Amino acid sequence: MFALVSILFASFLAPEVSAVIGGDLNCTVYNGTFFVWTPAAVQCQNTIADSSCAILYPTTDTLGLPAAGNNAGRPLACYTTATATPAAVVPDMKTAALANCPKTCGYCCNTDAYSCKNADFPRLNCATITNSQCNSPAWRTIIASDCPSACGFCGQGGCVDAVTNCGNDLSICQNIGMQDFVNNYCQKSCNRCPSTTTSAYGGVTGGSCSSYIADTTTQCAAWASNGFCTNNFYTYAQRRQRCATTCRLC
Repeated sequence: MFALVSILFASFLAPEVSAVIGGDLNCTVYNGTFFVWTPAAVQCQNTIADSSCAILYPTTDTLGLPAAGNNAGRPLACYTTATATPAAVVPDMKTAALANCPKTCGYCCNTDAYSCKNADFPRLNCATITNSQCNSPAWRTIIASDCPSACGFCGQGGCVDAVTNCGNDLSICQNIGMQDFVNNYCQKSCNRCPSTTTSAYGGVTGGSCSSYIADTTTQCAAWASNGFCTNNFYTYAQRRQRCATTCRLC
């Protein structure tokens, strides 16, 4: 209650300084000149209506609200009860913003769907992934496996629908004429995610052999815990050559 009352009070006080990110730098990156918002800062949707968020978290910044690549100031009410920067972060204010208006406040990267570790050996640069890639059938499944935090795919187990509207009509999951389509594009919604047997370190077992060739590096345990055993950037032969025992690769 305190946080919401404080938001309404702070929203109608002094205007903010334009075009500078100050105070809380979460979800930003330094571009060599100033801090700008990362794509993941605004990738999610607000929990309540955008119009309500605009009232709770108004901005007078000339650049408007946070957007990927710009340096618009985060609305002060998103993280503080102060009326000007620099301002101390007030935890209750930030908690309220995260729960209700993470996109408006540039806090998407701090929500659960965006707060997980990416693969140590991703096939693409996780920091440069755009919103269009997050919605692209050509990119979504790769991103879910290698860079889940970039698109809000944390907690999905590396499996997402390749297209974004499979859930509109789940009858396609049982339609005989749609099986090739759903197997390729609607794996999450239609429960077609690949099932694998995993080792203690998360590696996929390759066959039914009872013994494995020795690992050739002492780093296998660390690599496996970060996704090496299941990362298709490396061929099966390469993974087996380095970490056959840890990854349980015949």
